[in-house]
Amino acid sequence: MKEIREIIESTYKYDGFKSFANVYRSGKKSHVRYWFYGLLISMLLILILPWTQNIRSRGYVTTLKQEQRPQELNSVIAGRIVKWYVKEGDHVNPGDTIVQLAEIKDNYLDPELLQRTQEQITAKASGIDFYNTKVAATDAQLNALEQAMNLKLKQLSMKIISDSMEAVAAANDLKIADAQYKRQQVMRDSGLASLVQLEQRNQYYQSALAKKTSADIKFMNTRTELYQVRQEYAEKMFKAQGEKAAAQSEIAAGQAELAKLTNQYANYKIRNGLYFLIAPQSGQVVKASKSGINEILKEGEKIAEIVPDKIDYAVELYVRPVDLPLLSQGQQVRFMFDGFPAIVFSGWPEASYGTFSGKIVAVENSVSSNGKFRVLVGEDTAVKKWPRTLKMGTGAQGIALLKNVPIGYELWRNINGFPPEYYKANPNENESSKK
Repeated sequence: MKEIREIIESTYKYDGFKSFANVYRSGKKSHVRYWFYGLLISMLLILILPWTQNIRSRGYVTTLKQEQRPQELNSVIAGRIVKWYVKEGDHVNPGDTIVQLAEIKDNYLDPELLQRTQEQITAKASGIDFYNTKVAATDAQLNALEQAMNLKLKQLSMKIISDSMEAVAAANDLKIADAQYKRQQVMRDSGLASLVQLEQRNQYYQSALAKKTSADIKFMNTRTELYQVRQEYAEKMFKAQGEKAAAQSEIAAGQAELAKLTNQYANYKIRNGLYFLIAPQSGQVVKASKSGINEILKEGEKIAEIVPDKIDYAVELYVRPVDLPLLSQGQQVRFMFDGFPAIVFSGWPEASYGTFSGKIVAVENSVSSNGKFRVLVGEDTAVKKWPRTLKMGTGAQGIALLKNVPIGYELWRNINGFPPEYYKANPNENESSKK
């Protein structure tokens, strides 16, 4: 065998056989199996490497606070544009004038409307004061009538007592005169008294009867006068009370009209302040819907938009319903913003470059019009701050990080069409991040 090998080697030393040996590699050992084993071992090692499951979704830059989103500047009143104080792209501060309007409704065209309304208020207030004075005068009149009535009734009461006493005295005198007349008549019948004496007693009796009748009539007249005085003063007091009630009714009507005029005056004054549209906050003026002078604005119509310059940025993502159970508040999300280059390794977020981190702030419970659920993601400043040059509406590619699994398991899951592992962020980690 050794001799044969030497013969073959000596044969290969000739030029004619060198090319044959180089092409077919005759006499050399093969290392293919070592490469095969190496690749097999490498693939096994790769299959057990960790892989971060994730959910990809497209979204846009927005903000968590409503007052930091683009604000429409609407006209509260209908008006005609008189002057623009800014143009699109200008930066404004709170209170800066955007545009001046003029009135177009005939109810408010009077330039002295406020002054005239104030004059009406003053006149109406004066009328109310006059009626208040009338009510006070009527009260004084009622008081005087009551005092006069009481005094008159007191006098008549005393007169009634006096007349009643006179009537009683007259009745007694009549009784005595009647008794004397009867005795005198008996004595005349007995012959003990003369006719003259009887006639004197009769005259005395007739005089006492006349006095009693006169006293009774006087007493009755006094009582009648008492009733008449009461009725007279009652009529006067009722009339005064009616005038007082009428004055009070005029006061109530005047107060209602005064309140209405005061309300109109306040409305006119507020309306005068609405002729100048001012900026509610600092920001940039964009999307002016009116472009010239003398254009008409309707009530509530938009005239421009203001994009605030102080914004706490967030990203709104829309995820499929099948992926919704995999998301929870506080879960990490990586972003690639449009215009900011990045190198992304899907399963190894730590090896990615140029991505930004965020945390899920809210997951809406109602489905959107596109059939997906809206997820709001806020900035995670503990990892990496978002660029300050972001603008509202910038596109963003979100990658919600899920559970770490081996690459082999991830390949097997994708081949079989299984969903990712259900994963929920650790609540302790959420609490610590909030602190």
